[in-house]
Amino acid sequence: MELNKYIDHTVLKPETTIDKIEKLCEEAIENNFAAVCINPSFVGMCSYLLKDSDVKVCTVIGFPLGMNTIATKVFEAENAILNGADEIDMVINIGAAKGGAWEYVLEDISAVANVVHKHGKILKVIVEVCLLTEEEQHKVAEVVLASGADYIKTSTGFSTGGATLAALKIMNEHCGGKIGIKAAGGVRNMADAQAFIEAGATRLGTSSGVALVTTGEAKAGQY
Repeated sequence: MELNKYIDHTVLKPETTIDKIEKLCEEAIENNFAAVCINPSFVGMCSYLLKDSDVKVCTVIGFPLGMNTIATKVFEAENAILNGADEIDMVINIGAAKGGAWEYVLEDISAVANVVHKHGKILKVIVEVCLLTEEEQHKVAEVVLASGADYIKTSTGFSTGGATLAALKIMNEHCGGKIGIKAAGGVRNMADAQAFIEAGATRLGTSSGVALVTTGEAKAGQY
């Protein structure tokens, strides 16, 4: 298993500085990770730093709450792509999902998927499983699949919990082999990574990518 190609090397903390982004890109190139995942203001910089590598630039939209309007998310996504983003990780409107407004959730995702795919790029949909019941997790997986998105993603890493094997099992039941599955938050060591991959994950979002591929163990407190 080439673990490095599963990893979206991630730094999303609000206090992130330019030097940390430079280091992130250097590490991503050195370890040949799948992508870096950063906030939108760093997209142009990362696109430049990674232009001669195979590492993709991933950014987040409607992050971390998902409560932006649909029009705002669409603008954010297109703006990020024009700045150099290859992949978009958008957060669903979690309140709409909790309230059973599934048509709105579908419209929200589909609108972003349309603009992302217009540019030939990839959309991952963050559903924040820690805030959803098991029944809601089943439903949201169906909605993400119907939306035309390319991946379903467990978590922002900024709420009450991250990826779980139970959530991955539900996602794999509905989406496995049809779209990608990204586990984010809680990838702490090689055993975690292997367990998530065996449960269906095709990407892993973590700030501990270097530690995982070198020592097999993440540092305490890392996303």
